[in-house]
Amino acid sequence: MIANRLPVLRAERRWSQADLAERIIVSRQTIVSLENGRYEPTLKIAMRLSAVFDAPIEEIFSPDPDDLSLVRTD
Repeated sequence: MIANRLPVLRAERRWSQADLAERIIVSRQTIVSLENGRYEPTLKIAMRLSAVFDAPIEEIFSPDPDDLSLVRTD
């Protein structure tokens, strides 16, 4: 599962889930699912979130260490 800082970033701006959803053109349920870890963002959604929060994707989402351990670099 990819962890995220969406609730914190929203709170800093005093945005509701509906506010954020409207800004990135998705449903409020998509934001709920992202925040609860039931849904991992598509690249398009991750890029929209990066733009709306003016932050690199890596500052919004943290990869699962177990998933990264599967990556081969050789």
